[in-house]
Amino acid sequence: MLCRTKYNLNEISHDTAIGLIRSVLERGVRVKEVYLDTVGDPLKYQSKLKSVFPDLNITVAKKADSTYSIVSAASICAKVARDKALQNWKFTEKVDTRNGFGCGYTSDPKTKDFLANNIDHVFGFSKIVRFSWSTASKLLDEKAAVVKWDDDEEAEGGKSKKRKVSSFFASEGTPAKQHSHRFFTERKLDRCISL
Repeated sequence: MLCRTKYNLNEISHDTAIGLIRSVLERGVRVKEVYLDTVGDPLKYQSKLKSVFPDLNITVAKKADSTYSIVSAASICAKVARDKALQNWKFTEKVDTRNGFGCGYTSDPKTKDFLANNIDHVFGFSKIVRFSWSTASKLLDEKAAVVKWDDDEEAEGGKSKKRKVSSFFASEGTPAKQHSHRFFTERKLDRCISL
């Protein structure tokens, strides 16, 4: 109940494609055919799209970018747009970009180094990083604070241990961190050392 609902890459891709098609149709473009590279099972994806757009001839195929030239062109445009967006990205969080942050793919050592060197113990990564990405998720498991939700314990059949509110505050004389996370500084929140 309290934990974040996962929104996987397949669902994001499906919803984005639906949104793009819907947007084009709403602008009055007369679309007759739609070709897409599959994300997940091609037949299920095609069926899903056909249920939303029954009047369109929709083709979903594996490796559609090598089969249909229009998909190849769209793929190139998408990669160029993505690279441009990354190139122009302005971080709002305090991150070290002196060594760059790479292209964002798992095979890129710069991307892996950027993630490893810019993980916040409490908040994880900057908002450009997809936390569910396995590389990021693994780093979070290794280096970030463990978050245990009450309903996680209920789901596991255990009893949750109640903590006193005061246990979440620093004790008297505890030195304040030099750099607070953006979340705290934007809201002008300081550490509470006494009640």
